[in-house]
Parts: sequence; C-alpha cells; structure tokens
Amino acid sequence: MNATWPLTAQLAARRWRIGGRVQGVGFRPFVYRLAISCGVAGWVRNHGGVVEVLAEGGGAQLRQFGAALLAQAPPAARPELLDTQPARLAGRSGFVIRSSRGAARSAVHVPPDLFACAECLQELHDPRARRHRYPFINCTQCGPRYTLIRALPYDRPNTTMAPFVLCPECQAEYADPLDRRFHAQPLACPRCGPQLQWQPRSGGPAAQGEAALAACLAALAAGQIVAARGIGGYHLLCDARNAQAIAELRRRKHRPAKPLALMLPRRGADGLDAVREMVEISAAEAELLRDPARPIVLLSRRAAAALPETLAPGLRELGVMLPYSPLHELLLEGFAGPLVATSGNLSGEPVLTDVLEAHARLASVADGFLDHDRPIARPADDPVYRRIAGRPRALRLGRGTAPLELRLASALALPTLAVGAHLKNTVALGWEDRVVVSPHVGDLDSPRALTVFTQVAAELQSLYGVRAQQLVQDAHPGFASSRWARQQDLPSLAVWHHHAHASALAGEYAALAGECAAREPLLCFTWDGVGLGADGTLWGAEALLGTPGQWRRVGSLRAFRLPGGEQAARAPWRSALGLCWSSAQRWPAGEVNLDPLLREAFERGLNCPWTSAAGRLFDAAAALLGICREASHEAEAPMRLEALAAQHRGGATALELPLLRDASGVWRSDCASLVPLLLDEQCPPAQRAACFHESLAAALCRQAEQIRADSGARRVGLCGGVFQNRLLAESAMQRLIGAGFEVLLPERLPANDAAISFGQVVEAAGVRLGAA
Repeated sequence: MNATWPLTAQLAARRWRIGGRVQGVGFRPFVYRLAISCGVAGWVRNHGGVVEVLAEGGGAQLRQFGAALLAQAPPAARPELLDTQPARLAGRSGFVIRSSRGAARSAVHVPPDLFACAECLQELHDPRARRHRYPFINCTQCGPRYTLIRALPYDRPNTTMAPFVLCPECQAEYADPLDRRFHAQPLACPRCGPQLQWQPRSGGPAAQGEAALAACLAALAAGQIVAARGIGGYHLLCDARNAQAIAELRRRKHRPAKPLALMLPRRGADGLDAVREMVEISAAEAELLRDPARPIVLLSRRAAAALPETLAPGLRELGVMLPYSPLHELLLEGFAGPLVATSGNLSGEPVLTDVLEAHARLASVADGFLDHDRPIARPADDPVYRRIAGRPRALRLGRGTAPLELRLASALALPTLAVGAHLKNTVALGWEDRVVVSPHVGDLDSPRALTVFTQVAAELQSLYGVRAQQLVQDAHPGFASSRWARQQDLPSLAVWHHHAHASALAGEYAALAGECAAREPLLCFTWDGVGLGADGTLWGAEALLGTPGQWRRVGSLRAFRLPGGEQAARAPWRSALGLCWSSAQRWPAGEVNLDPLLREAFERGLNCPWTSAAGRLFDAAAALLGICREASHEAEAPMRLEALAAQHRGGATALELPLLRDASGVWRSDCASLVPLLLDEQCPPAQRAACFHESLAAALCRQAEQIRADSGARRVGLCGGVFQNRLLAESAMQRLIGAGFEVLLPERLPANDAAISFGQVVEAAGVRLGAA
C-alpha cells in the first residue's frame, strides 16, 4: 500500500521504534494515514511486536509526524517510544506499509479482545449499510483479538479468520488505507464471514442467520435457557425477570446460590438508562461499565428493581454488564429486557468454546444453542470489578483485560513460567522485566480445567516467543498446578502461598515506584481462605514484613482447629464449632444432633488441622449468626456476612481483641471474644455482623501499630481474597491512614488467588536479588 506526492527541499529522514500495545489496534493503518496528512514519505512495518517507522520530509513535517505518532494513536493502542534516531535520506516519494518481519518475538504485546465501537454499532443498526444486523461486524478499533490469534505477527493468516476468504467488497475495504477497515484482520460481512446457527436441544428445526437469532429470542421469551457462543466462549442466557427460568437454570447447573451476572440493554444517551433502573451507580462505576473491556461490575441493587431475589440470594449487589459484541447488542435489543448471562460451563470449569463439546457438556442445561462458525482459539471469561475505597478493583481477569502486562522493578535472570494457585488459577510468563498474566482459567478440580491450564501455559510461551527456563509453583504439594510443574523437565522453585500474595502486591506497586522503593520493607496483611504455611499449618491471616524473596511472619490471628479439615471449606458450621471448641466455648445450636465422633476426633486431633485463616473465621461468624451453615460455593458465607453487616445503619462498635506475642515473636490477635458477641441474640444480627467487621479492622490496625513500633514499617499492604470485602477493606484502610500509614490495595490485579501467579514471578525475582 502506498501514496505518493512531490518531495520538497531541505529534507531529512528519521526512524522510530514503537513498542507497547501496537498489535491488533490498527496502528500501522493509523501511521499510514498520519503520514499522508503530514506529507512525509517512507514506510511502516511490524518487526515482531515492535512497529518500525521511517519517514522523510521537511523538519517541521517530521516534528509534527513524530509527535502525533504517540499523541494521536488509536484509542485501543498503548504505544511506547522505544527509540528514535536520524536515518539516511533516500529520496523516497511515497509511503508504504511493508510486510511484517517475525524477529524479536519477545517484544510482542498480544492485544485483548475489544468491544464493538460506536461506528460499527451505528452501521449495525443502519438498514442502508451492507452489514446491517450482521453479528460479526468489526473494524480496526473493535472486535476479537486474543481469542482469535493463533500466532504472531497479527495478520489474517495467523488468526481463526483465515478460512473465511474475503469477498471483493471486503477485500477493497481491507486494501484501502483511508477506510477504517484497512488491515482489519477479523474483517467479514454476511457474504463472506461467519454465520449464526440455531439448534434446539429437542432436535427440532435448525435455523441460520437472522432466523437463528429470531429462534433464540423466541426461546428466551418462552422462559427457556439458551447457550449462546460469543467472543471468548459460551454464555448461558435466560430471562432475568423470570423466577422460574432462573430456578431451572440453577437446578440444571447445580448452582443453588452463587450470584448470576446480568447483561442489560443499552438505552439512553449514555447507554445506561436500563442499568439505572436496576442498580445504584456512581459516575466512576458508569465509566467502568462503559470501559472498552465492558466488564461485569458489582453494583448495589435498587430496592424497587423488578428482579427476583434468586439472582443473588442473600446479597445486596448484582453483577451487571453491557453488551460488548454485535451479537449481544442484537440479542439485548431484540429481547428488550435484562438477561442472565452466566458462564457457559459446568460449575467451576473454564468457559466452553467448542461447539461440539458445548452441545455435549451442556445438553442437560440448555434448551437450545445459538452457535457460530468462527473458531475460538482459546477461552476468555468475562472480567469482574468492584469499587472498593473509591477505585475499581479487579476481582477476575478476562476478556478485554487480559493478557495483562506488568513490569518488574528489576529484570529476571531466566524466562519464568509461574503456574499459580489451585483456585481462581491464572498463569504468568515473565522474561526480562516483563510479566504477562493470563485470563482466568478457573479452579483446577476437573480434567477439562487441567487441559485448559496446560493449553494456556503452552500458548503464552508460543504467542510471545518466550520459552520458559524455570517454573515457579505453590509450595502446597497437592495443588494440581504444583503437581504439573514437578512433572516438567525444568528446574522449579516452590513459593509459599502467602509470600506470593504479598509479592504480587509489592510487585504491582514497585514497578511504578522503581527498584529503590521495591527494596523498602512492606508490612503486608495477607488474609484469605487457607494456604499452606512454612510451619506446616494452614495460614490465612498473616502479617508479613519485608520484600519479595525475604518475607518474615510478624503477625497473625490466634489459630483454631478445623474439624474435618478440608470439609470445612463448604461447611461453615465446622469452622464455627472449631472456633468455639478451641476457645472452650459452646455453640448449643450447632451441637444439636451432632455426631459425637466429631468431638472425639477434635479432642484427639484427628483430621483437625490448626488454622489462622481469616476466611475460615468469616465462615464461622456466618454460621454462628445463622445465615450460612452450609455453603454451595466458595466465599458464600463471607459474602452473606458482609451483605448482612451493610444493612446496619448505626455506628458499629469494635471489640478490642487481646493482642499477644507468641514464643516465635509473632503478634496474634485473639478472636475468641467475638464468639459471645456473635451469639448474643439480644443484639440485632446486622449489628453483630457489623461489629465483627469493625473488630477485625481494629485488630489489624493495632497489629500494624505494634509492628511499626518494633520495626519502623510505615507502608501497609492489604491482599488476599478477604480484602475483596468492601466493609473490611475500607474500615481497615481508614484506620491505618488515620494512624499515619501509607496503605496499598491491589488495583490492576485481583486481591484473590488470581494474583498468585504474578506474585510467584515477583517472588522468584526477589529470591535472586536476596541471594545477590
């Protein structure tokens, strides 16, 4: 592709190398059009993941061109100027997009999937347009990327669109530098691109194209459940106003209480009128909902919202998102109401992507399937965010937000693959000073989850052209990711679970502050469910002081025994009994019809491991308050406890928990005094729940002050899944800031185990620095 014009006198030449996110965002077409508007000659090309530009022109033209390369880049781009230098003047008379070169693969930046842009949506709804109501409309500024790229450089033959040969009209757009679809790799139209198919489970008549969409909408209107194939996998859809349909979805998916996400139609000037009818929304949350990633955002439900309570039993918040693909846009417009849009999978597994596999595995769940024939290279579930302490915090990485690229404060000695945790698994690939964190894989409890985990681990290395030379895994020998790492023919490093949590938070902030700040000690409270600790017990409320690779445990909660061990994860009543029995207290309501062998096993210490886990303490509190004694999904009890506490409108008084230093020098807060409070039926349940939260926040702050007196630590970090609890996190932050601490809370990475893989990479780098 080239344009020509007469060259003027006093010419010069200059070369630029631009990195960052410049693949899959229309950057080369942008450079071409910019060159035309500035009147410079030369060329642009991909060289691995870097865009190289050479331009000739007058001095003023080159200055204008060079400044605009970054300042006027496409909205989805994140360009970084690597270097610029004078070049040899060759008397060029035009501007050309040269063929890509494949060297320097380690410099690539794989683009995430993008939402449907305003121009494409306008065209989608224009009856005069060639792509009117075409569910796969896209351009250089929108559409799938990560889920259709098979290899880099990002050219059509390297994507899942390769089998779709462009028709003459699309080919003309693809080749026209002034068209917004110039070099748009997912380009398609109804004549040459992917098509919709409808297949009812009953074996009735199939349909294609517009008829498939109509059949799907009819099924949803009739209260049926539909599996719809989107950008990164399937959603299970049903009418969010139909309590019977929701109950049936829960029954079929074996998901009795876990919250279900909603997709709401765009309506109004900013597209959020339908959202405002259902939930309370701030300006910051509105901006987040409309972010190009189009995440699920947790928002407070309006009291007058005409939605069944069964969408999120026992909770005050709903997970809400806007349609982000042309197909979702058409579905929500046609349905004209809210849809449940939950992951199309069997509970706990990665989202399904393959048509035949989805039909087989969801045959007992969906009444019909809305499919398409565009292959999905790899799954990408929806990202989830929640506003905590005034900022949006990631709860899950996914479509549009991952692969997430982060920088290290110092370079790695070897390319490193970190395999993450067992729950909420992600995989991270680190090399030089770069780390790429994968989208959410899920819980590694099923063969399919392990298959996807293995695929993601291999494809991260393949896409980025980096071959790992060492592995990092959790120190727990039973984690599936740890077992996989030990089976590979590579050296591996085992990292303690909570050290990885602390290192993830330290690493997120150190890259922004520089290596000197990375070496300043951080006091990090790592509160979560349970993770294997260095002393062989189950940790989960640890205060760690130090830097990556050099953490020292200085604080915790008083440990208690868990009757039944791992069974306590889904049985909060076990945590409640363990807390009571370990502190010589009774819970009469929990001991009715109790198998006496359980108490005997507790007394003898059989299958009753010690734990300091804050997550299990929240379980115990929920059970003692009677709001959740059996949990159907992880964190159900703490989520219900937080929702109950939020109902308390008066001030909540914190109990002062005893703080003692144990024989190993660890400061421990004793939570036994919370049991009488939680069992006090003279006090309203919401007030007891609120006091529980305030007491733990106060205990944390008191620990921090005591540790500061011992060590001088002035920076405090809060990480681990427990700090996804807004009430606890905000109360703790307020108290800590009031006490003069600088407080860090995860923002780009989730606080939960999704951050473990990144923390493992940071910890591996810290071990090397510590040794040096």
